Amino acid sequence: MNKEAGTQAGVGHNIPAGILYGTGAGALWGLIFLAPKLVQDFTPLQLSAGRYLAYGAIASIMIIPRWKNLRFNIRKQDLYALFRLSLFGNILYYILLSMAVQKGGIALTSLIIGFLPVTITVIGSRDKGAVGLSALLPSLMLCIAGTICIGWQAIASPDASTQSMEGLSCAIAALAAWTFYAVENSRCLLRLHTISIHDWNLLMGLMTGLQAVLLTPAALVYDHLQHRLDEWIKFGIISLGVAIIASIFGNALWNRMSRLLPLTMTGQMILFETFFALIYGFLWEQKWPYPLEVAAFVFIVFSVLTCISPHQKQTVKIRSYTASSAENTG
Repeated sequence: MNKEAGTQAGVGHNIPAGILYGTGAGALWGLIFLAPKLVQDFTPLQLSAGRYLAYGAIASIMIIPRWKNLRFNIRKQDLYALFRLSLFGNILYYILLSMAVQKGGIALTSLIIGFLPVTITVIGSRDKGAVGLSALLPSLMLCIAGTICIGWQAIASPDASTQSMEGLSCAIAALAAWTFYAVENSRCLLRLHTISIHDWNLLMGLMTGLQAVLLTPAALVYDHLQHRLDEWIKFGIISLGVAIIASIFGNALWNRMSRLLPLTMTGQMILFETFFALIYGFLWEQKWPYPLEVAAFVFIVFSVLTCISPHQKQTVKIRSYTASSAENTG
């Protein structure tokens, strides 16, 4: 193993703290699955535009006192990365997720998004010095078993509608968009040296807000329903709430976690979003989970637990290698 490999594998990783931040991000992000249900009469385009207009406005206010010094640290490649991440991880992802929730329901959407750990872990395992797929196989199998349980329950449910397949397609597309975001954002954060995590989050909010401004005319043109004033007020409150809770605080926790955990383990943390989304869905629908859904929760928890061990061993191995290299150099 060379020095570059050791660095990319993550010397300085703090797994317990990373898991804590990941759990917090999942708890906040799980709330976004409820928003499309709370304002069912509004289109996914409007939901995305409303959320990210609010996010952009808040970010622009927060970034004003920091802009004088921050602007000199932003490189052209950072702007390109922010544009891609905002488009795929925010605008497009939330449009597709909202469509999936409205057409297929929270449970079905959570199932597909629950595959994120698998897609991200497979991609992350190709990084230099990363934990190999063979060591992660038990965790991946448990993850797949959990998502199969949720999926079987969602598809076989008597409440399944004729729109389930449309919802399924939208959820798969959302899965692809967020897989790109999670992988790209994690790698961008590792390359940042002159921009803090907090500033990166604000810059992304600013970029997403600008994209939402361009999205707003289309969101209004394709709205064929006439909404009352009280419905618009409710929509505005929910958009602002989602922007603050998920986009500001949730993203901040996620970005902090991304610097503390390796990419292969970052994927596992997204399971907490699925976990909390399902809990919020059960509370919203005022029902207890089915046995298969309980089994899925158990599989999800053990999937994360079995993923921790190989990463701890890898971290110990890297630190031992670094220490011996330092002694030999000395």
